Amino acid sequence: MQKINQLFTQRGDKKLLSLYFCAGAPTLNSTTDVIKTMQRRGIDMIEVGIPFSDPMADGPVIQDAATKSLKNGMTLQILFNQLKSIKNEVSIPLLLMGYLNPIMQYGIEKFCQSCVEAGVSGMIIPDLPFKDYMEDIKPVADKYDLRVIMLITPETSEERVRFIDEHTEGFIYMVSSAATTGAQQSFDEQKMIYFRRINAMNLRNPRMIGFGISNRQTLESAQANAAGAIIGSKFVTLLDEEKDADRALDRLFEALAN
Repeated sequence: MQKINQLFTQRGDKKLLSLYFCAGAPTLNSTTDVIKTMQRRGIDMIEVGIPFSDPMADGPVIQDAATKSLKNGMTLQILFNQLKSIKNEVSIPLLLMGYLNPIMQYGIEKFCQSCVEAGVSGMIIPDLPFKDYMEDIKPVADKYDLRVIMLITPETSEERVRFIDEHTEGFIYMVSSAATTGAQQSFDEQKMIYFRRINAMNLRNPRMIGFGISNRQTLESAQANAAGAIIGSKFVTLLDEEKDADRALDRLFEALAN
């Protein structure tokens, strides 16, 4: 079974935790160690960021990580080579998260083929228009049994949410707010209304909530309203400070318990 589908099918009542980090940061060659450490420490799924020079949906933390990664010399080809070197050691789902421009420059068919060769199960492309997904990306991704994960926000209409649910597999990425990425201390009532509204739609796909999760309150709110939570900026900050994935995870787990 496809790894992403398997994760959600077999999770039972477990609430999942997925982490994002930017490939090539803090160092060019740290990517494989970060992934293996996350798996060893019990993370359920990993989003590996593809650095881009104009990350418009990202806050300053992830923008800074992308800038450092590019200065370190990270490219898509280097990333695929790194992932390929640990393919047989990684059993949890890996997703590549990045903007459309570098993927199209690499070539969508070549990109999907490289994903399979490197053990990647899917992709998240925040700036991918749904029309382009349906016409250009989905047919190629389906050919390689890759999941293209689409994002919804509080502004996404019910009609569009249902359309996304009908035409995607794996899970739906629920962005907690329409703002850029970044840690928040709590989710306000407006966000909770959004979570409850999507819950009430009884969608076919499971959902993961991301953006702004950094402590126990935001984690528990996300997990109570979805299959699990995605943490990005908080972990990227800790990884940049510690330069060591184990120590960064120690601090993350401590923050999520308080």
